[in-house]
Amino acid sequence: MSVSQAAWQAEKAMGHSDNATTQQDVANYAETGKEGSSMKALVWQGKNKVEMVDVPRPSLLEDRDVILKVTGSTVCGSDLHLLHGSVVQMSKGDILGHEFCGIVDEVGAGVDKSKIKVGKRYVASFQLACGHCFFCDQKLSSQCEKTNSNTAENAMYGGRTAGMFGYSHFTGGFAGGQAEYVRVPYGDVNLLEIPEDVPDEKALYLSDVLATSYNCVKDTAVYPNDEVAIFGAGPIGQMCGIFALGEGAKKVIFVDQEPRLSFVKEHWPVSHLDKLELVDYSKLSFGVTNKPTVVSKLKELCGGRGPDCALECAAGEYAKGWMHWVEIMTGAETDTSEILNEMIEGVRNYGRVGVTGIYVGYTNHFNIGSVMQRGIRVIGNGQAPVHKYWNELLDQIRKGELDPLQMVSHRVRLEDLDKVYYKFEKREDSMQKVFVETKFSLPKADGSPALTTY
Repeated sequence: MSVSQAAWQAEKAMGHSDNATTQQDVANYAETGKEGSSMKALVWQGKNKVEMVDVPRPSLLEDRDVILKVTGSTVCGSDLHLLHGSVVQMSKGDILGHEFCGIVDEVGAGVDKSKIKVGKRYVASFQLACGHCFFCDQKLSSQCEKTNSNTAENAMYGGRTAGMFGYSHFTGGFAGGQAEYVRVPYGDVNLLEIPEDVPDEKALYLSDVLATSYNCVKDTAVYPNDEVAIFGAGPIGQMCGIFALGEGAKKVIFVDQEPRLSFVKEHWPVSHLDKLELVDYSKLSFGVTNKPTVVSKLKELCGGRGPDCALECAAGEYAKGWMHWVEIMTGAETDTSEILNEMIEGVRNYGRVGVTGIYVGYTNHFNIGSVMQRGIRVIGNGQAPVHKYWNELLDQIRKGELDPLQMVSHRVRLEDLDKVYYKFEKREDSMQKVFVETKFSLPKADGSPALTTY
């Protein structure tokens, strides 16, 4: 234990709150960890293989770069798409991780020093924004025009999204934050200062999952008294349910399987248990019309018409039937349309379908007839514009209106992260959302899970 850690523990013993992070605390930790030019990081080594390795520590490359000493990161469901090789243009040795927070270690000469100070804590948005293009001016940071020059994405989509941390060369090839250090371009745009009264374990999720869930609910539009079906009860789906309640939804239906359904129920607000319904799709028929299906179950739960809207939080790489599985394996499509069709067919006429899970390219057998004939609104929610929401969500956390820890099941070490990926993939140990600590992490906040080592 370092001198600063020992001092901190002594202070805690005299009544220092776990949830209060003083500037002296952060200053103590900012002085540690300058011992070498290498660092530990999780890298992609090929399809279905990630590994913890020692790599060169990042350095300042541009005037507005910031080097962040990582104190917390996590694993996202979309990281599994990288693991599986479903996202194009991954290269061996790419550093993964798009959700992270930390302490500023170095700043470039052009960084606005009134916004970014060495030794203070910040959370990064998962996308990189320049701060002054057409989309950034509208706080639509995920569509920044200047941080991703990938020509393949432009050709495939008819336009580019912003660059993203740790998410393939398709989105810029920027090294991610599942590491001890990370370089943050346009640091005075893409870092949000964490107040002293908010621990890393809560601020971290402003990086992606909270903004993504909030954007899904807001962009799809959940109205008071809506019945809402959520496909995928992972962290994003779980928080979509919480935000749907906040918009006044009268019923929230999760479509998934165990152990996720039980996790959501156990962490659902007790005062709203009467609004919760769980549908285990693994116990229903698929493709057999004379037996109960997900679509028929949704109709049954919502007066025969179906829910007002459905939110897709699962992604398109997981085929349920053999035909889509074969087409994905042979490259005939990149994504299955099965969940999308269940949502389209399941919602009421003139219902809304929001798509926030990752879809890479093209799909077959899409029920365009139902979309047109029944007036279904299919809304691509896009990569969530974090900058549009993170101040609002931070304010909710500070007021106690939003508790990100309700979706966090595990605290793990960075050194174990390759093992954690495989456990997360298999949903072992009822793993939902994790907090990944590094050697620079602050002491565990009150209410955060105890450390699990693998």
